[in-house]
Amino acid sequence: MKVIAINGSPRKNRNTAQLLQQALKGAESVGAETELINLYDLKYRGCISCFGCKRKNSVPCKCYMKDDLASVLEKVHNAEALVLGSPIYLGDVTGQMRCFLERLYFPAMTYDDYSRQLYEGRINAAFFFTMNVNDKYAEMYKPIFESNTNLLKKFGGTTEYYLATDTLQFDDYSKFQAGQFDEDAKRCRHEEQFPKDLENAFEIGKRLAGK
Repeated sequence: MKVIAINGSPRKNRNTAQLLQQALKGAESVGAETELINLYDLKYRGCISCFGCKRKNSVPCKCYMKDDLASVLEKVHNAEALVLGSPIYLGDVTGQMRCFLERLYFPAMTYDDYSRQLYEGRINAAFFFTMNVNDKYAEMYKPIFESNTNLLKKFGGTTEYYLATDTLQFDDYSKFQAGQFDEDAKRCRHEEQFPKDLENAFEIGKRLAGK
């Protein structure tokens, strides 16, 4: 069992990355081989509509762009489970994650039949979203969570998503223009809730790898 985690955050050891790391530890606990990939380390673009993947003699699910993402997409196709993570920026996933999803998803669909599944394997997937807003406001973003997660159904496995809300963004709020936030409340929330989020991430990784 191979599990790939894709970090769509520019930070390598903050909220999103920590959730992904715990998910991989959960997968490792049941014997999976794991790898974490940080998208912000790579040089690539989103889909450029070259339509190489839509030519009649093209390899199914292959993106024909040649850049740092090519080998990552190949690793994903050879994995049995995929764990994605992204903070929410301006109402959606980060630009790097969006570009990754375009490159992953578009070659997996065909204009001959939208319902047809080109990928012949099975990849179980989970998507972790981190947000600065509280649970009440996070409800408004539910269509965003669902639409991004539903893209992964083209790969034949189970899909699910997990929200970590009201996250701690800064070590010292006084250094930033963040006057509408109560630092003490944020820190208290982080100390009480985030360990539970990490535990849940571990269990999700364990469950994905055990399927």
